[in-house]
This record gives sequence, structure tokens and C-alpha cells, in this order.
Amino acid sequence: MSLRIREYHPGDTDAVLDLWNRAKASGYEPVYGLAEILASCEKDHAVVAVVDNKIVGAAVGRAAHEQGWIVFFSTLEEYRRQGIGSSLLSALEARMAPLGLTKLSILVPDSQEERKTVLGRAGFVDRNHLSYFEREIPVSEKERSILQELGGRLLPTDLWPAIAGMQGEKEMLERRLVLPLSDGALAEKYGVEPPRSIVLFGPPGTGKTTFAKAVASRLHWPFVEVFPARLAGDAKGLAAGLRDTFTRIEDLDNVVVFIDEVEEIAAQRGGEPPTALQGVTNELLKLIPMFRERPGRLLIVATNFIRALDDAFLRHGRFDYVIPIGLPDTGARESIWTRYIPSHALKNVDLKELVKRTEGFSPADIEFAARKASQRALEAAVYSPESPPDGPSTEDYLVAIGETRMTVSPEMVGQFLEDIEALARL
Repeated sequence: MSLRIREYHPGDTDAVLDLWNRAKASGYEPVYGLAEILASCEKDHAVVAVVDNKIVGAAVGRAAHEQGWIVFFSTLEEYRRQGIGSSLLSALEARMAPLGLTKLSILVPDSQEERKTVLGRAGFVDRNHLSYFEREIPVSEKERSILQELGGRLLPTDLWPAIAGMQGEKEMLERRLVLPLSDGALAEKYGVEPPRSIVLFGPPGTGKTTFAKAVASRLHWPFVEVFPARLAGDAKGLAAGLRDTFTRIEDLDNVVVFIDEVEEIAAQRGGEPPTALQGVTNELLKLIPMFRERPGRLLIVATNFIRALDDAFLRHGRFDYVIPIGLPDTGARESIWTRYIPSHALKNVDLKELVKRTEGFSPADIEFAARKASQRALEAAVYSPESPPDGPSTEDYLVAIGETRMTVSPEMVGQFLEDIEALARL
């Protein structure tokens, strides 16, 4: 066998591609993608093994400061166990050594025992305590520019578990939205069409915006909130501003679009002569079906007054689900209180009493009462230093609860229950 190791040439691309395809066919899943490997062949360091004018192996590497990484290493199966792999690794190392490297590393799947043997013979050490982690970057540079124009952003990935309580609502959204959207192949297998648009409705302050953001966080999709009040300042008018915004959104591969208090631009039409707002409602009714045509996007609209929405707005075909978001139950109120009470003070607070006394409170009401109690305790500690308390007490919280005006009245709760019966679509 006449073996020769030489530098990679642009004309070797087809041979490297053949090595890649054969490696995949044999069950080896390279860690780096084909595009990255070919780019490194051109711009970084690559060597090939040639036997009788035929390329039978390749090793590709790149440098990152003082560490080198082997991004691809493979030989044709019929030429293995002949020392070609070790020769490739030695040649690659020799070409990269002048860069001042102190370490050369490679990631190998656990199933590739043969490659581990070759690497061991070449002096590589298996660091068994290391695990390989990766995360795909969900937004391209072009999309970042679009998001910046729209005021959108990628949200932290921990918003979903941060929602305190509300298990019924979370489970509903997890099953109806997150599951089919995050695993499209599984949804298609069972004939499930992933949702494209939903309505969240319920009394003020119940966390509809929080849920919308949490869904985007859970999906790892960018979040764009559309503010009709800002679009109203568009020189071409609100309807044109709305249309332009949705046109820009089309350039994003995945996105959650959120419109809060949508009743402001989708209220019941009627009256003569038609108002300017009716044109905005008409425009939105046209935009929703267009938005739904492409996968990888979800429109969430929220309203405190679902009865005010135009009848055509809620028709089947525009929104897949109409989901109620109500006041927090006992478990949810306990979780919310636990979030706002300082951990060192929690053991001295009658949490059950606070939960009992805040029945009918929205999450926003509880947050307000908790912050008010903390402020009361702080002022007492500063201006009555004889016996400063160690954080807010039960009494501080009860006083704050008594001074908090509930956002949602019993009449509003009654209407909400009627709306669930008449309009919810789950």
C-alpha cells in the first residue's frame, strides 16, 4: 500500500463529502455539521490520506486560542486498522502546532469504540468525566435586526417554571400549544394541526401577558408584542402600521406575536357612518388568515372584555382556541405569596391566613399587597428602631391586604363564568 498524507485541496470536496456520507451510513453521527466541516477545510486546517490516487481518509481541525478542535476525522472502512487514522492525526497536529496550541481535542460519540481505539493509540486521553452539551442558536443575525426594529426579543428560558401555581391553565397551554408546536413531527403523526392563533380572556390582572411570554419562553421562540397605541402614530395610519408590522414579521422563521387588550382594535363594528376604527378591525381580520398560512408562528391576543370583540373576530378558522385565564386558586395564591415574602421571614408568617384572606385577589393584587407590606415593615424598622422586626410580619401583610382594593369585582367574576360557558373553546 502506497500511503501519502497531503494538504486538502479545493478539488477534494467531493471526496470529503463521500467520507461524510459513508460515515453517516455506518451509524456514525459527526458532532459538527457538514457545512462547518467544509468551511474548515477551506479556511482552517485539513489533511487527506491518499492511496493509489484515491482519497481514503481525512482529518479537519480548527484552532480556538490555545486549543485545537478536530471537527472531522474519518477513513474508509476497508482501509481501517492500517495505521491511516494515526497518520492523519499526526499530520494534522504537525500543521496546527505552530499556532501555539497546548491542547488538541475531539468529541466522539460513545458508540464509536473503533475511533476511541485509534485516538488512544495516537496519544489522546478519554476524559470520562466530561459530557457534551449543545444549544442551537434560535435566531439568526438577520432576524436579530428585524426583532430590534419590531421591539421584539428572546425571553429568558425559565419563565414557564417561574409561573406560580395556575396548574390548570399551565397544563392546558402545555397540551394544546407547546406540545404540538415544539414537536411538529409527532403532531403530524397523529394528525394534529399545530395551533396558529389563540385568544386568552379573563378579568384584568390575572396574568394573560405573563402566560403569553411564558409560552414563547417555553418554545424558545422570539416574542414580539404589537402595541396598537404606538402604531397609531404611523403617518400612514393605524391600519397601515399594523399591516407593515405583520409584513416584517413574515421574515422571522419562528415567532410568538402578542397583542394585549385586543378589544381596542377589534371591537364590535356597526353604526353609520363607519368609524375609522372599523377599518383597523377589517385590516386585522384580513391579516390573521395570512399569518396562519405559515408554520412556526403563533399569534396570541388577550382581552379583559371578550364580549366587546367583534363577532367575526372569534369565528372558527381565525382562532384555534379561546382560553380563559381566571383568578388564582388556593394553591396558586400560596405559590404567589411565597414568591414575594422574603425567605428569611417566611417561617414567621402565617401563610395559610394570607391565602385565605386573599380569595378573589388577582396575581397583581397579591403582588401589590406584598410590596406594600414590605414597605410598611421597612419604615417601621427605620423609624421605630426600639425592636426592629426581622422582615415583614403576618400583621404587616394583613394590614396591606385590608388596604388593597381588589381589581376584580364579584360582578366581573360572574360575567367571566358566563363567558367561559358561552365563548371558551378548548
